Amino acid sequence: MVAKEALSARNYAALWRMWRVYPSFRESVARYLLARGEYPYECQARTPAGLVAPTLYSTHDMWTMNEVFCRQDYAADPGAKVVVDIGSNIGISALFFLTTSPCHCWLFEPVPRNVERLRRNLSGYEDRFELRQVAVAEAGGRVEFGVEDSGRYGGIGVKTGRTMEVACVGINDVLEEVLESAPAVDILKIDTEGTELDIIRAVRPELLRRVRTAYLEVERRPESAPEPFASAFRSQTWVLHNRAPSA
Repeated sequence: MVAKEALSARNYAALWRMWRVYPSFRESVARYLLARGEYPYECQARTPAGLVAPTLYSTHDMWTMNEVFCRQDYAADPGAKVVVDIGSNIGISALFFLTTSPCHCWLFEPVPRNVERLRRNLSGYEDRFELRQVAVAEAGGRVEFGVEDSGRYGGIGVKTGRTMEVACVGINDVLEEVLESAPAVDILKIDTEGTELDIIRAVRPELLRRVRTAYLEVERRPESAPEPFASAFRSQTWVLHNRAPSA
């Protein structure tokens, strides 16, 4: 992973941001690049809202921390008001959104251990997020969800060797609920370990037009973007920008 990412210019910009973001710069670099250090670890980070210190539980969480806060895979509009975060994991992306803009977040995470850790990492922001302990897919129901020790790579249909049955809601139901109280979704982030494209393609057109920006974690850039979105691809994140939002 390190060898591959060494060729990406965005990671050199991220290294510069690490110096600005982490008070313990050297330790953070060692944890990120060399997988050093013991866990759990309270990772201090400077944000527009002040210093935060989410608890990380493995090197995998340190990678997530760096991807979100330093590489800025989900670069957020500081004016964003409504964020839908599907696959919230332990709350790192949500913490980034909450400390970057005055937004209200709708969070979706089915794994109980991740939910417990998310609540701890977002302590103090309870009045600014709604948490649903469910998976999200094209349609609702009960699904088999693959789980593994890091908590980062599980998902619907993912072969991890261990599974659990979880509740699942459909993406259109998610967006309908959010849009009942908001004119638009400023940021829709989807990280579901393989079903991202199925989810975005299942969104009804009248709902999709009310999404301003979407971030999807995919291995390669899809051939085409849904209308009316322009797209970009960087570091396995497909970014969709609405050229004509309806709200």
